[in-house]
Amino acid sequence: MKNRWGISKNVFVLGLVSFFNDVASEMIYPIVPIFLTSVLGAPVAIVGLIEGIAESTASILKVISGYLSDKWLKRKSFVTVGYSVSAFS
Repeated sequence: MKNRWGISKNVFVLGLVSFFNDVASEMIYPIVPIFLTSVLGAPVAIVGLIEGIAESTASILKVISGYLSDKWLKRKSFVTVGYSVSAFS
């Protein structure tokens, strides 16, 4: 069933969830380095290392989950688990 914009309800809801998830995370990311250096006194190199490890982990998990999603054909389960983990973290 398509709405007046020509997309299904599931795609619309998934878009909203993705939008709000991105907005929430983008509000936190600029504050983390400031918190680590100012409050915790972490060196800038450590902040870079933490960011690098986080991005590397995210990239590796995207490749693995994409492969498994294609292999098992359980895309809805992967999307649900992915956004749930993101919401709880």
